[in-house]
This record gives sequence, C-alpha cells and structure tokens, in this order.
Amino acid sequence: MEIYLVGGAVRDSLLKLPVEERDWVVIGETTESMVRQGFRPVGKDFPVFLHPDSHEEYALARTERKTAPGYKGFTVDAAPEVTLEQDLLRRDLTINAMALTPEGQLVDPYGGHADLEMRILRHVSPAFAEDPVRILRIARFAARYQTLGFTIAPETMALMQQMVAAGEVDYLVPERVWAELVKALKEPCPAAFFQTLRDCNALRAVFPEIDRLFGVPQPEKHHPEIDTGVHTLLCLEQAARLSDNPIVRFAALTHDLGKGVTPKENWPHHYDHEVKGLGVLETMCARLRVPNAFKALALQVARYHTHCHKVFELRPGTLTDTLAALGAFKPRHSLLEDFLLACEADARGRTGFEDRPYPQANFIRSAAKAGITVDTTQVLNSKLSGPEIGESIRRLRIAAISEFINQNTINRPSV
Repeated sequence: MEIYLVGGAVRDSLLKLPVEERDWVVIGETTESMVRQGFRPVGKDFPVFLHPDSHEEYALARTERKTAPGYKGFTVDAAPEVTLEQDLLRRDLTINAMALTPEGQLVDPYGGHADLEMRILRHVSPAFAEDPVRILRIARFAARYQTLGFTIAPETMALMQQMVAAGEVDYLVPERVWAELVKALKEPCPAAFFQTLRDCNALRAVFPEIDRLFGVPQPEKHHPEIDTGVHTLLCLEQAARLSDNPIVRFAALTHDLGKGVTPKENWPHHYDHEVKGLGVLETMCARLRVPNAFKALALQVARYHTHCHKVFELRPGTLTDTLAALGAFKPRHSLLEDFLLACEADARGRTGFEDRPYPQANFIRSAAKAGITVDTTQVLNSKLSGPEIGESIRRLRIAAISEFINQNTINRPSV
C-alpha cells in the first residue's frame, strides 16, 4: 500500500507547530481492497477510511471536477490510477498541498515549502475558485497564522474577489458558515477572519450584520477609532487577549449590532442601540443556527453592556435587576464572569484604551456577592406566595446592594 502523510500535519510540522491530527492519502487502492485490509469506510461524499488500529483517516487519492454551483457541485474520481500529484493539485493552498513519504521525504510539486518560508497563503490552481468554502478557509488560516506574519498572495485575493462577484458565496449553507466561524473564533487572531472577508468583499454576503457596522460613526470622545466596524474588530482582538472561550469572543463580536440600524440623523450617537440590536442578533443567530450557549451570552452582552460600563452611576434597583437577568444570584447558571469579560473587551476595544484598567468588573462582582448572601429564610417561611416571594427577595437584594454601594462610594474609581 502506497501511503503518504498529507495536509495540515505536514504544514504544521514544517512550521514546528504541534500536530493535532494526521491525515493520510493512499495511492493505487480501491474501496474493496481497503475494506479487505481492515479499514472501516466512513466517507460520505468520497472514499475515506479509518485505520483499524490508529483510527486515523486514510483517503483514496482523488480528483474533483466541478459540475454545479456551490461547494457540493463536484464529481469525484478515486480510481487507482489517480496519482499523488493529481490529488495534491485539487487542494486549496500550496502550504496544504505537500506530502511526506514513510521515510520522511517531502513531496512538494506546487511550491508549498517556499510559500511557508515566505509566509504566503497562495492557491494551488484555478480550481480554488470552484469551492466557495475555500474563501472561509483562507480567512480562517489568516486568523490562525497572522501572528507568524502570513499574508494572502495578491493573485489569491483577486481570485477570491472574482468568486464573490460571480455569486459563489451565495451557495454557502448556514451550517458550514457557522462551523468555519467557530473555528475562526478559536484562532489566535479571529479579527483577521472578518478583515479577510471584508477585503475580498464577502463580508456583506456572509455576515451582513457585521458588514453594516463599517462606515457608521461613533462619538470621537469615547471612540477615537470612530468607525463602529473598526471598533467591533478591536473588541474581538481584546476578547481574544482576555479569553480563549469562543462564546465570549462571539458576544464581543456581536455586542454593537444595534448601531448598524440606528437612525442616521442621530449619528454619531446611537440611542437605545442596546435594545435595537437584539432583533438583529436574533435574526443572525436564527440564520446561522447558532447554538443556545452562544446566543444566550451574546444577547445579554448586547442588552446590558452599557449598564456594565456605567455601573458606578446605576441605581441599586437597576443593578440588582441586571445581575438577576445575568443569573448572578444562581451561581450554577450564572453568565456573569463571561459577561464581564466581553464587556471588558468592549471597553478596551478602542484606540488608546487597550490597556486601561476596568474597575467595573470587580465592583459588579462584589455587588453580586452582596446580593447573593442575603438571608431569604424569613421570606421563604412567610405566608407570601408566587410573585410576592420573588419581589420580597428582590427588595432584600436591593437593600443589600444599596448598602454595598454606599460603603464603597468614597473609594469608587473614576473612569
């Protein structure tokens, strides 16, 4: 059996990065011969098998021919005559079109090693344009390797722009978009994913809610970067600094969607953008079929991030209700810590504010602690029922948080 290690494992080993999974390509075999040797078929659209011992993926070498629009419009040929070079030619980027022999010899027919050395993301062949998912993939690679100095080859960017102009991205299905987005949110520089999509004109089609923010001004006093789209990507950068949780990063990304729908006559102000953004966010989550955990935090950050920034000005009742909405008084279900991280990313996602302290977070944590430690025994043992119990406990928490605020007024920092 003629076997080669291919794809990301070769690329990352040459970059001296950890190799998380290994994929293999097999030359000169058939589905029947693979099964006879104990491999278990798992490929739905083309012949892929799991090794009987290692359970790593082994795929028959194949070629692909475009037969219809979109990323599923392909005819696959996995005949034994398909060569390694033909299999590598169908791949997206030169840095992913290399292989290693069992003896460790590099097979590099399309210049992938040279592009690794030059830190260039370059398409292997014009066939790149046949699959719109590759636009998302190259944007994700930009998010992964930006810290290493990688850039997109001009001819590859031009090809991506042509694909967008031809309407190829219109065939992307929500599940695939979300899958690539989640992966991008986990990368070191997730903002580069969105900047790449914007550079190739795909952002408008794939994430219209994000694209709509660019060109929308904000007050320069609070936002020296002025542009809301720029602010959004700065927030995402800060969220990546503060947390590796993609849920937090998604909330930072979407917290200001309401500024894209506020009346132009009020610009650069965005009155009630917190509430206006909720419907936009709901629509986006429905279209992309966003999981509930991502959606729940994003909605809370969109709704209450201004409360968090202005916590030193809030009335005790408003602060108490905000904490209740975040589940702060139910620790097992609380969104508070993730909420505070996203809000801190928002505060720091402004030009010149990147390293400013965010004392609001600790103030809110302490207020939540004051509210959660109130003794509710007397209320629960009273003759009150239904909503009366909840309202009585709420009043107790308001009183406790009010006392906490009064005790900390003198030491309250200026922001």
